[in-house]
Amino acid sequence: MIVLGMISGTSVDGIDAAIVDISGAPPELRARLVSFTYLPWSDAQRAQIFAMFNPATSPVDQLCRMNFAIGEWFALAALQAIEEAGLTPEQVALIGSHGQTAYHCMDAQSPVKSTLQVGEPAVIAERTGLTTVADFRVADVAAGGQGAPLVSYIDWLLYRLPGKVRAVQNIGGIGNVTYLPAGAAPDQTLSFDTGPGNMMIDYAAQQASNGALRCDQDGRLAARGTVSRVLLDELMRHPYLAQALPKTAGREQFGVFHAREIWEKGLSQGLREVDIVATLTAFTAESIADSYRRFLPARPDEVILGGGGANNPTLVAMLRQALMPAQVLRQEDLGFSSDAKEAAAFAILAYESLHGRPGNLPSCTFAGHPAVLGKIVPGKNFLKLLQPAGG
Repeated sequence: MIVLGMISGTSVDGIDAAIVDISGAPPELRARLVSFTYLPWSDAQRAQIFAMFNPATSPVDQLCRMNFAIGEWFALAALQAIEEAGLTPEQVALIGSHGQTAYHCMDAQSPVKSTLQVGEPAVIAERTGLTTVADFRVADVAAGGQGAPLVSYIDWLLYRLPGKVRAVQNIGGIGNVTYLPAGAAPDQTLSFDTGPGNMMIDYAAQQASNGALRCDQDGRLAARGTVSRVLLDELMRHPYLAQALPKTAGREQFGVFHAREIWEKGLSQGLREVDIVATLTAFTAESIADSYRRFLPARPDEVILGGGGANNPTLVAMLRQALMPAQVLRQEDLGFSSDAKEAAAFAILAYESLHGRPGNLPSCTFAGHPAVLGKIVPGKNFLKLLQPAGG
């Protein structure tokens, strides 16, 4: 089955769209990446999305409009990805759209645990004609889980290995890890958000470049800076890092607002702008290593990096130092794509949902039970899909 998966992550760089050829069923499910398309958000789109995150600038009418606007943008991305793959919509069976997380309330102080992803799937199904599965996280939250990390199920499917302990570390806007003991069974898999990923580094790079850069391209700014041990030690005292499992993080802990505070504090301490970028890069590396020491049952033999942070050589070098003697690899070393992984994951989750199979691992999300994820919005091909899905 040809499935298109899409996501806009917490860094809000753009829409990742992966077309995946999927067959079989767990534990022998097979997935082959057909193509990957990245569509960056325009500055105007990013500004609207970031305004949506702030309750002070996002009244309910604005949130309502943005849900449909982002759905339109995802639909355009889907059609472009299909065209760039040399396919027609009729050759694609299904779309899995994560959408854009607007808010994620999982902290202990929240009176109601909840999560909200926007990007109206009915718009995507209407514009493409394709059945669309979306809103994956809410079923896990309803079952008592954290709604994240959902990619841990995909990590278990694709990366478990007899004889080796592996940690699959994604570094998107937020960092998250999937721990796979040797020959891991589903209930032996562990996953949680390690803390900061790229969001704070991105903010500092934008400040240091006067807005010319959206991120620290190839880690060049951090490579020119010197890590401030004083500031790093302060960052490492963030309460999230010591918080017991289960736990998930977001921009509420490690987003622009916190990054802005750190930026001002670094300047007040006499740090150069590149020093602040270097220190925030070290914060991501050190928080990952610290979380492994605190929470992983055993030291991993291999750490497999994915997400945008895997493309930052300065960050990767810091991780290799912090995680010694583990071997630190990138997805590409195993024949996968760091950029396409999360989008491909939601293609696989959509495939599983269509077949009525759970897509979460309760040992990772701490849900009360396995749950079939997502809401299915029928497209023109829906009745045709029902026959193989029910077979």
